[in-house]
Amino acid sequence: MERVRDVSELPKAHLHLHFTGSMRPGTVLELADKYGVRLPETLSEALTSGEPPQLRATDERGWFRFQRLYDAARSCIREPEDIQRLVREAAEEDVKDGSGWLEIQVDPTSYAPRLGGLIPTLEIILDAVRSASRETGLGMRVLVAANRMKHPLDARTLARLAVRYGEQGVVGFGLSNDERRGMARDFDRAFAIAREGGLLSAPHGGELAGPSSVRDCLDDLHATRIGHGVRAADDPRLLKRLAERGVTCEVCPASNVALGVYEKHEDVPLRTLYEAGVPMALGADDPLLFGSRLADQYELARRYHAFADEDLAELARQSIRGSAAPKDVQEKLLTGVDDWLAS
Repeated sequence: MERVRDVSELPKAHLHLHFTGSMRPGTVLELADKYGVRLPETLSEALTSGEPPQLRATDERGWFRFQRLYDAARSCIREPEDIQRLVREAAEEDVKDGSGWLEIQVDPTSYAPRLGGLIPTLEIILDAVRSASRETGLGMRVLVAANRMKHPLDARTLARLAVRYGEQGVVGFGLSNDERRGMARDFDRAFAIAREGGLLSAPHGGELAGPSSVRDCLDDLHATRIGHGVRAADDPRLLKRLAERGVTCEVCPASNVALGVYEKHEDVPLRTLYEAGVPMALGADDPLLFGSRLADQYELARRYHAFADEDLAELARQSIRGSAAPKDVQEKLLTGVDDWLAS
């Protein structure tokens, strides 16, 4: 019988992790106590019990409930040292899961009121990333994400800010929140600013909305990666287009089931994407609310989709190649993948 290798020892890149959602449950509880934040009962019970809250975001009311919990957790981050702690702990968790490269996604607008404005906030985050990278040995960069629920002019401001810090740790520009709200083309100028400034384009699409949202990301925002993208599986021609262009989909299996995009783990179309040749980078999305981190996503692929170790190794390679990691870092991680298979 073939030995099953430990996926936490498989070198990989993590390309879909949200800033607030990366927090450890215990950290949120400690910070809430420190600042006197009264968390929603649903969230505090989940964080205390270790059982993720029951979420379903396939309708607007469900998405609002999810966002309310997320905003409550975010409100516990108030000082630069909280940012430092969040980033360091996210890096430590990724290292435990075998990650050699992490691109953490953040909308600095959310934290700016408490931290002195957009520029100071992004500088605090980037300083925390540099410190955590030194302390843990994890390659780490930032993807600045605009909120599609806000005005496109806000996105342009963020794109200019992201470009300004492109030499100091920002590698990409994204677009998050409910993709059913706001047209992708409304944000085309912001993404043009980011691309012209040398940043990769990584908007969310094909999660809560169907294949058309993925096409919009490709046509209007010239995406080099797609946050989620799983609903592309509903359109064979779109799958072929993603495969031919080599556009990496940042697929988050646990998140898809937790939010009701798919009813059960077997329904997530990992096999469909993989066999169509669409590059994938498995991601944890928001471990705080979904209860699973990076290595768990590989375990789900193994358990529910019959991915053999050779397939898991290929998924890890695709995550590394889809990253903004320098070539020498990519080569080192790819060699590590080969060593894992040969072990």
